[in-house]
Amino acid sequence: MPTTLPATLARAAALGAATGSRSTAGITALALTSRPEDCGVIASRAGSRPAQIVTPLLSAGELAADKLPSAPSRLGARGLIPRIALAATAAAGLATRDGERPEPAAAVAAVTALGSAALGARFRALAARRLGSDLPGAFAEDALAGTLAWLGTRREQGRSKTF
Repeated sequence: MPTTLPATLARAAALGAATGSRSTAGITALALTSRPEDCGVIASRAGSRPAQIVTPLLSAGELAADKLPSAPSRLGARGLIPRIALAATAAAGLATRDGERPEPAAAVAAVTALGSAALGARFRALAARRLGSDLPGAFAEDALAGTLAWLGTRREQGRSKTF
């Protein structure tokens, strides 16, 4: 099995950070940048037409629900477990799509998602204290998560491997 390049681990960290902020960000970005003919089961299924329709809808729902006062804490098991699992899945799909070993990328993304979830919660609390509302922090976090997801999954020239 091939190795995992440091650039792929950095991209996995970006995906993990994005997913720690918004649980569906990484998998949605993978779906939107993958194709059914890509290498690896995760990327090829994520690149399918149904996944490319459903994942953005799930992300949009999450973006809206996240702003509601009734949104559960991302730091509880209900919030953390899906973030960690989705981050690892997206990073594994990315690495396999690029012909690299998925395990190191998945581990990096999982750990980064955990840290990002904690930092995001603190950031939102700080925004609420300073600004009287956590909404500005939530929107800033949305933008950061989207940017990190895009950076983590964008295709590099010459790196598209299909078999």
